[in-house]
Amino acid sequence: MKVKDFVAGVLTGVAAGLVVNQAIGKMNPNTPAEHVLDAVKDAFKKEGPIDGSWIVMKPEPFTNNVLSMEVYRGGITRIRNGELEQFEFAANSQTGTVVELIQK
Repeated sequence: MKVKDFVAGVLTGVAAGLVVNQAIGKMNPNTPAEHVLDAVKDAFKKEGPIDGSWIVMKPEPFTNNVLSMEVYRGGITRIRNGELEQFEFAANSQTGTVVELIQK
């Protein structure tokens, strides 16, 4: 086997890997933060419609007494009984479990 043929094979494999990786990324464009936001929105929708939502895409450190973890911070707004309600939450970045919920 010539070195030239070997290098051509390696480059072809790398190019194919990049194409497959991009195709998989397009099939599931949601990031972990978006999955967490979707789960929180679904929980709120059980009580009624929501008006807006947001999430910070970068996890941040969170400590609550003995627990330390990375969390996504976000918020939900809804109108209930004619009044605007706003909530902010922190959700574990690995499990999506809400570890803090504050009504503003």
